[in-house]
Order: sequence, then structure tokens, then C-alpha cells
Amino acid sequence: MVKLVHAIEGLSLWVGRAFGWCILILTLSVSYEVFVRYVLNSPTVWAFDMMIQMYGALFLMCGAYALAQDTHVRADVLYRLFPVRVQASLDFVLYILFFFPGVLALFWFGWEIASDSWRYKEVSFNSPASIQIYFFKSLIPVAGALLLIQGFAELVRCVMAIRSGRWLDRLEDVRETEDMLMHVTELKTP
Repeated sequence: MVKLVHAIEGLSLWVGRAFGWCILILTLSVSYEVFVRYVLNSPTVWAFDMMIQMYGALFLMCGAYALAQDTHVRADVLYRLFPVRVQASLDFVLYILFFFPGVLALFWFGWEIASDSWRYKEVSFNSPASIQIYFFKSLIPVAGALLLIQGFAELVRCVMAIRSGRWLDRLEDVRETEDMLMHVTELKTP
């Protein structure tokens, strides 16, 4: 089961890293738009739509990545004080009651939204460029599917923690600066 959980996490990490490049594209396009708008006085008709789609793609497709890295926002004032078995039991119940119904709705209705968008060859009505958005809307059910798969891995992780009393190590990717500083401080402390 460990290999299955890590394989799913690997997929989530790969997709998150791939779509993380949207930040660079977004930064470059915003910089370009600011330059041509305010320096050359020649704004583009496509930049606004592109920025919205890049940010939306980043937000949608990095959800499973954030879940795999345990970086979703959690009100853990009391949670972190509980023993691992209690944490895992609580997570398991909350995944079943809240996470899966919400993500199933995202997948189901996202599929309907994307299907309708493809059928009508939907374009953006906010822009004079009439940019096609059905490609972008296809990411909604894909993001839902990735979250469902990663959610299954989280359930397996919870069951393993309930049985063993310890959390399965996650695949490491990037680390927060404060975590790295705390790790360095722990190494220096005698």
C-alpha cells in the first residue's frame, strides 16, 4: 500500500510542478502587459483573459499537489495536540463527510460544465478578443479527478496511521523557509 500511496503522490507532485510553470507565464504576461500598456500606450486585448486562465489553471491543477504535500489550510490549534491515531481517525471521518462529497460535486458538475462548453465552443464574453475557454473549462473535471485520486491516497494514509500510530512519510518536494530554518535550529541545538 505504501507504493500505491507514493505513486499517487508522485502523480500529484508531477502535475503540481508542471502547472507551477503557470506562475512564470503569468508573471511574464503581466509584465509584458504593464510595459505595453503604460510605456508604449498600446494595451493588448488578450492579456486579461490569459491571466485569468493561467491563474485558474494553477489554482485548479495544484490542489492535489497541495493535498499530497499536506499544505492545505487546516485549523490545527487543537488537532496538532492529539495523538496520531486520533488525528488520523478525525481526518478519515472528515474526508468521508466533507472532502469526497465536495470533490465528487466538483468532478460531476465540472464534467457537465466542460461538456457544455465544448458543445457550444464557448468563448470569453469579457474580452473583445473572444478567446476560447472550453479548453480551460476542461481542467475542472480533471482537477476533480486528481483530487479524488489523491483523496483516496489520504484515506489509505489515515488507515495506516490508525493501525501503526505513526504517519507515513510523504514524498518531499519543496519546503517552506520557516520549516528549513526550524530544521537548522534543531540541528544546532545540543
